[in-house]
Amino acid sequence: MDKLTALSLSIGALAGIATFFAVLPLTSGLYFIWAATIPWAVFFLLGANKEAICKNITCSLFGVFMAWGTAVMLTEISPNTLLGFPFMAAFTVMLSVIVLCLAANIPQLATIPCSVIGYSLTFAYLLQTPDKLNKETLLGLTMSNPLLVITISIVLGTFLGLWSTQVAAKIEECCKKK
Repeated sequence: MDKLTALSLSIGALAGIATFFAVLPLTSGLYFIWAATIPWAVFFLLGANKEAICKNITCSLFGVFMAWGTAVMLTEISPNTLLGFPFMAAFTVMLSVIVLCLAANIPQLATIPCSVIGYSLTFAYLLQTPDKLNKETLLGLTMSNPLLVITISIVLGTFLGLWSTQVAAKIEECCKKK
């Protein structure tokens, strides 16, 4: 069996398993399948190796932390602020994204696209899920807090990438023996 077919079978099988656990009532809410598949794909874009794991997790989680901190600051902006909430929100996000990008001067945080993905996944969750962009959610120790649920999703997604390469190698090896 060729490498692409083995990898396709592996990714498909693991995607099915990941989806099963994402919607299973017992484990639903521990991670989001959409927030896991993006880092899974990024793992492959970064080279599908150990370095890809480190870059993907480190920079993506930095992005989650930066978005979380920005979200906490956004909850502090009064709707009646002098310059208006939209301007102050935009200014706050602008500053945090500048810091996020400048952090690439630190070698461990140099993969800006991964940092942006972590940032974006966090805000996707906060802005598209009703009643999540508030202090109670952001500062609570619950699975609604993006520091927990998006972090778990990113780490799981990255390891799904690794596991899919390992399973594909086993499938390929098994089929060559026949």
